[in-house]
Amino acid sequence: MRILGISAFYHDSAAALLVGGDVVAAAQEERFTRKKHDSGFPHRAIEFCLEQAGIKAEDLDHIVFYDKPFLKFERLLETYLAFAPRGFLSFQKAIPIWLKEKLFQKKLLVDELKTLGLEGSVEERLLFSEHHLSHSASAFFASPFEEAAVLTMDGVGEWATTSFGHGVGNDLKMIKEIHFPHSLGLLYSAFTYYTGFKVNSGEYKVMGLAPYGEPKYSKKILEQLVDIKDDGSFRLDLSYFNYCTGLTMTSEKFHDLFGGPPRQADKEQLDQRHMDLAASIQHATEELVLQLARSIAKETGLKNLCLAGGVALNCVANGKLLRDQCFEKIWIQPAAGDAGGALGAALAGHHLFKKQPRHLTPGIDKMRGSYLGPEFSQDDIERRLQAVGAKFKVLDQDSVVVQCAEALANDKAIGWFQGRMEFGPRALGGRSILGDARSASMQSVLNLKVKFRESFRPFAPSVLREDVADWFDIDEDSPYMLLVADVVQGRHISMTEEQKKLFGIDKLNVPRSDIPAVTHVDYSARIQTVHADTNPAYHALISEFKKLTGCPVIVNTSFNVRGEPIVCTPEDAFRCFMGTDLDVLSVGGCLLLKEEQDPSLKLNYAEAFELD
Repeated sequence: MRILGISAFYHDSAAALLVGGDVVAAAQEERFTRKKHDSGFPHRAIEFCLEQAGIKAEDLDHIVFYDKPFLKFERLLETYLAFAPRGFLSFQKAIPIWLKEKLFQKKLLVDELKTLGLEGSVEERLLFSEHHLSHSASAFFASPFEEAAVLTMDGVGEWATTSFGHGVGNDLKMIKEIHFPHSLGLLYSAFTYYTGFKVNSGEYKVMGLAPYGEPKYSKKILEQLVDIKDDGSFRLDLSYFNYCTGLTMTSEKFHDLFGGPPRQADKEQLDQRHMDLAASIQHATEELVLQLARSIAKETGLKNLCLAGGVALNCVANGKLLRDQCFEKIWIQPAAGDAGGALGAALAGHHLFKKQPRHLTPGIDKMRGSYLGPEFSQDDIERRLQAVGAKFKVLDQDSVVVQCAEALANDKAIGWFQGRMEFGPRALGGRSILGDARSASMQSVLNLKVKFRESFRPFAPSVLREDVADWFDIDEDSPYMLLVADVVQGRHISMTEEQKKLFGIDKLNVPRSDIPAVTHVDYSARIQTVHADTNPAYHALISEFKKLTGCPVIVNTSFNVRGEPIVCTPEDAFRCFMGTDLDVLSVGGCLLLKEEQDPSLKLNYAEAFELD
């Protein structure tokens, strides 16, 4: 059975294809269109999935959309009626769009699918999942567990914002839900907005900023904004928020409580108060997630937990949850946001709607390391690079590994483009920018000269799975960079009394460990364990680096600049290489050195994309 899952028309549209229940391809539309968080119908992503499987659209048995538009419309209408006459301006803007496009989404989907070559009665093959069911299915059915609790937390789907399900074999039942407007995701987004970052893309900046502050406001959040029940469920005091009916996230009452209006990013620098606000919402979120998980563990007695939804990308909260041990094992869907809804829709279609069996391999998930996107043959890579004027030498795989490891050991920043592109928001050694984790200057160089982004933002370490416990306080698989743990005590560098007195951003340039480029100001790191079976080339590179330096840890960040989607093609990689201060580019068997390139091809990349 061939089932295509689609997410679209909100943000992060994507497509995923199952053949016989196996995930053969998945990709976000933004990677092809080069438009960050592209929400349009995923034509290019679907075409890639079909091509990867060697089939045509007409060969599809079913197409499953990730949510139910009529339920979303019901929520919109009921919300405005409940709050009327407040919010008329917002209502006036939203309703025409819904009436014109979204209310008739089924017809829109059918028409779009026909442009891909589907013929006959497309309606008979088109199925609809629900938003949180899609998220939950993406987590449970892709996990290595025969049975698990499933916790989904995000902004809002149709009505649900938080849900708890129970998966067994090929069945998944939704047990409880918290409904809009009470939302942990929207609570976090309110602080994202208030501290001057973009909602739906800046939440991870708030998480990265949090260790620079103190959680001075977390008590106010947990006592005045949120009412937490004994079972971990919660309600928000809506008088502090404006997202139900307004065009902003927070109300004047919110601003009075936290000492002023929202930060205007273009006019106001981040100060200690903003850092304290970030620390406070992060701490409050961790408490809410822990209470929810503990309650589910107590109620069900289950040993395994799966996580999905945008809040599941909060890797600091995930790390706390792992250490809490209310569940023995945790598995987090790497494409936890709306893009992953496409995969979940397909999995729900296969197992729940069509009752197909589920085949598990003990201890191995269904995500193939998340390397589910396009890859390019060596001949194709060479042809593409020649067409854009690149100068390169062609090496065998072993030589690529050796020369790139030597460049890393010599403090060079490398663009690494190998194998299939990752599905989800993280680069995991397929489309990555790499550096030496031992370098005291690498974080600053990558942030300011390569990524063109805020200096405070941390970088993640990639570490050989077999060595992770020697460097970090964790001995678990973390292949998707979704768990945070501390650098082990023995690798810490003691701070002077003067350094201990520093506050806020002044903490940034104090080396804290033997791997300062990946050690955040609170000694934490967002860890990716690298496994030889899922990414042999990347494992070989870090192994060679370890041979040269004794260190099995390198810096890994996504291959893009601020505001740009992760690179997809060799041409994307070359453009980014020529528009940044990257020293070396490795694309398949092609090795490019910056000093050998035509200077006229250099790009002004810093201003090429809208800020994120």
